[in-house]
Amino acid sequence: MKVGIESLAVHVPHYYLDLKTLAEVRGVDPGKFYQGLGQEKMAVPPPDEDIVSMAANAAYRALEGIDASSVDTVLLATESGIDQSKSAAVYVHHLLGLPANCKAVELKQACSSGAVGLLMALAYVAVHPSRKVLLVTSDIARYRMKSSGEPTQGAGAAALVVSAEPRIVELGQESGSYTEDVMDFWRPNYMDEALVDGKYSIKVYQRALLRAWEAYASLTHRSLDDHHRFCYHLPFTRMAEKAHLHLVHAFAGGKTRGATTDALAKIRSSLHYNRLVGNSYTASVFVALSSLLDLESDLEGRRVGLFSYGSGCVATFFSGVVLPGYRNFVQAERHAALLREREEITFQRYEEFYNYRLPRDGSECATPRHQTGLFRLAGITGHKRIYERVAAEPAEDRQGTPERKGAVASIS
Repeated sequence: MKVGIESLAVHVPHYYLDLKTLAEVRGVDPGKFYQGLGQEKMAVPPPDEDIVSMAANAAYRALEGIDASSVDTVLLATESGIDQSKSAAVYVHHLLGLPANCKAVELKQACSSGAVGLLMALAYVAVHPSRKVLLVTSDIARYRMKSSGEPTQGAGAAALVVSAEPRIVELGQESGSYTEDVMDFWRPNYMDEALVDGKYSIKVYQRALLRAWEAYASLTHRSLDDHHRFCYHLPFTRMAEKAHLHLVHAFAGGKTRGATTDALAKIRSSLHYNRLVGNSYTASVFVALSSLLDLESDLEGRRVGLFSYGSGCVATFFSGVVLPGYRNFVQAERHAALLREREEITFQRYEEFYNYRLPRDGSECATPRHQTGLFRLAGITGHKRIYERVAAEPAEDRQGTPERKGAVASIS
């Protein structure tokens, strides 16, 4: 029985800051960002967009053409949680009008919880092949202004439908993992911005990659050459390039000397979206996968290796085989339009978005209205986040999904 990805959709904010603009204001050479980090643009969420609205937008697109009544589990992976108790998955479940007999759970372990959620979903579907799991990864990468992490900010969501009827990628349940208690990146409950030891985090990332690969290779007996392409967790694109070369040099021996160009060709297509969006934490490895699938047309029957890293740290290496006809089911045109039609903002507007805060005391507020797709955070009432549907449903309804037309009233 095949188990894997039936559908995959990405959502990113409508607004972005060109890193040339940031470089000019910060008084640095733009090449430090464009070439040094490999980043060109940074997605910037407006005040009425958060992980729930982004997740709902991505999941809505992932569920197009799928009988929503077959979805009995929603997993939402994030490190940008909005509540210490209530799962963000419950908000998404309601906004999408999913069946009431659905489980909805939030997962957390820095940027790696999405990959762990995917492995959980694969195991669940293998036992219950008539059921589908909606896995959503959604995050806002936020660092202090003027810090070294500022140009690596970003935001985005990726949603996957995992089922026994995969149309895009068949995934094996073999994986290699590595866990180590380190403090390379963390965000205490009392802080809005993450703390990071950048140089140390790169070292831990690379160490975790080698250990996770070793565990995976030992289990599967596969070599690097058995993988046609690779997708990585992407704090910034140069990180993946350095990590991949580190892996190749460690495990491919003398065969790779002087073959840097060939090695990097195996990850190049997976980097494109991240270069234009920035870091999306839990979503980034799946944004990379989407970028690869959207941009390359000759992947049928090819194995793709995926590496997920979450600071702190937990890392996982796993792989899947791209299925025949996958080009008929990826959302390449929609993703291209989503990125192409975004609005560039000035540095002043970036500051305005960055500095906006919801009331700390839970008092009532209405968020300023911006372009957010189908869903938005409308405001706060009595310590409750209020979300709303802001656009009409396309003419074609999804089968089995209740309350599909019209606006979704406020939820709490």
